[in-house]
Amino acid sequence: MVDETETIESLSFEDALRDLEGIVRRLESGDVPLEDSITLYEKGEKLRQHCQKRLDAAQARIERIVAGPDGAAAGTQPFDAER
Repeated sequence: MVDETETIESLSFEDALRDLEGIVRRLESGDVPLEDSITLYEKGEKLRQHCQKRLDAAQARIERIVAGPDGAAAGTQPFDAER
């Protein structure tokens, strides 16, 4: 049997978000039995963590524009530099 965490880790951000949105819709519908709701909530939390991890990694790669003394763009540098 494949570990659910490994399966979630292999998902792209978009696929994980789509799965998470589906879980939220099911839980909000109120038509899911309690035990199934708990299981869905646990999976949803794993998907949320995976999405957050992907977002954090993407943010770390973003470059920000560096303004020169005159306010004009002088170049770029990694997002996390000079925090």
